[in-house]
Amino acid sequence: MGKIDQKEKAQTVVDILRKQAPLTVKQEKFCNKACVERFLKAKNDSVKKGAKQLRNCLAWRDSIGTDHLIADEFSAELAEGLAYVAGHDEESRPVMIFRIKQDYQKFHSQKQFTRLLVFTLEVAIQTMSKNVEQFVLLFDASFFRSASAFMNMLLATLKIMGDYYPGRLHKAFVIDPPSLFSYLWKGVKPFVELSPLTMVVSSLDFEESLEFNDFASYPRAASLRFDPSNVPSSAKIGSCSSRFSFTVSHHNDSLKPWHLTLTDTSGSKVGPTTSSAALLGPAISPLNARSHSFASPSARASYGNTRTIKKGFFPSTPLPQKTQKLDSSMINHPRTPGPSFLHSSALFFKKDCQVNKVTKCRDSFVPFLKFYRRPYDEMIYRSKMRPPLGGLISIISPQIRRRHMCISQRF
Repeated sequence: MGKIDQKEKAQTVVDILRKQAPLTVKQEKFCNKACVERFLKAKNDSVKKGAKQLRNCLAWRDSIGTDHLIADEFSAELAEGLAYVAGHDEESRPVMIFRIKQDYQKFHSQKQFTRLLVFTLEVAIQTMSKNVEQFVLLFDASFFRSASAFMNMLLATLKIMGDYYPGRLHKAFVIDPPSLFSYLWKGVKPFVELSPLTMVVSSLDFEESLEFNDFASYPRAASLRFDPSNVPSSAKIGSCSSRFSFTVSHHNDSLKPWHLTLTDTSGSKVGPTTSSAALLGPAISPLNARSHSFASPSARASYGNTRTIKKGFFPSTPLPQKTQKLDSSMINHPRTPGPSFLHSSALFFKKDCQVNKVTKCRDSFVPFLKFYRRPYDEMIYRSKMRPPLGGLISIISPQIRRRHMCISQRF
C-alpha cells in the first residue's frame, strides 16, 4: 500500500511540473521515478514542496548548463587531480576526492568551482550501477591555511548537494582541516542540512595503521617518514659530549630510531683517555638510559666494576646511620580527594561521548583510507567518463588514438 501511494505521489509531482511548463526530453529523462522519490523523501513526502524543489533544480541545471559540461573545460583541474572519482567501495558506491587548493578561489570564480563540482558529481552518477543511488565524498583540507575560506567552500558544496542532489550523499569526510575549523564547524553545524553525514577526521590517526602501513608506495606519506637506511649506523647527529654518543639503530623503530652508547667520541681531549664503557659497564639502551644519566654515584657503581672507581669519587664524610625504626602506621599517606560538588557527573559522560564519537568517525573512515592514499591517475579517471562528459578524448576510439600516436612519433 505504501509503494502504491509513493508511485501516485511521484506521478502527481510530474503532472504538476508539466502543468507549470512543458518539459524537454532531457528533463523528462531526468525526472524519472527514482529521482522524484528522492525529492519527495527529502521533503517528508510533501507533494507541493517536492514539486517546487524539483522545479528549482531543473531551472538551476539549465543555468549551470549541466548538459553541456565536458572534460575539455577542466583540463587543468584534471591534470592536477583537484577533483576526481577515485573508485568504488564495497557497496559499489563511487568515492570522490576533492583536493582543492586555497589559491584556486583567487584565480577562479564561484561559478567555475560550481561547474567543476557538478561535473565531478555527474561523472560519479554515471559510474553508478543499477541499484546504487549514493556516493561518498572525501574533502582533503590540508591545502587550506584559512579555516573560514575552507568553511565557505564546504558549505557551498553541501548546500548544492542538499538542494539539487537530495538523497545522494552517503557520507562526507573532512580530512586534516585548519586548526580553527572545528570551532567554526560547531557553530554552523546545527544549521547545515547534511551535517549528520559529515565527519571530521585526521590522517595522523592512521599513520600506524597495520592494514595500510606501506608508505613507500604513497609519495604523500612516504616523505613524512624516517628512513634509517639513509643514515649510517655510526654517524653522529649534532654535537655530542665525551660520555654519550647519539647514533641511529638498525631496527625500524618509527618512534625512537636511536640509542645511546657510552663510547668516547670526543677528539679534543688532551692526554691519555680511557674508555668510559670499561668504567661504567655495559652500553646504555633506550630502556635504561634515563637511570644511567640521572642516577646517583652509588647507583652507577652497581652497573659497573666498583673496584676501579677512585676513592675521591664518594664523599669523605660518612652518612649517619639509622638509629630508630619507623612504624608504617605512623606514616601519613596522601588522602585521595573526594568528589566535589562542582564536578558534575555530566562532565564524565560528556568526555565518554566525545571519545565514542571520535572512535566512530575513525572506524567509518577506515574503508575509505585506501582511496585517500591511492595516487591519482588521470587516464584511469578519464576512462570512467562516458560521452558527452568525457569530451573529444572519450569519443575517439582507442585504435584511432594509437594510430595518431604512431604517426606523431615519426615526425
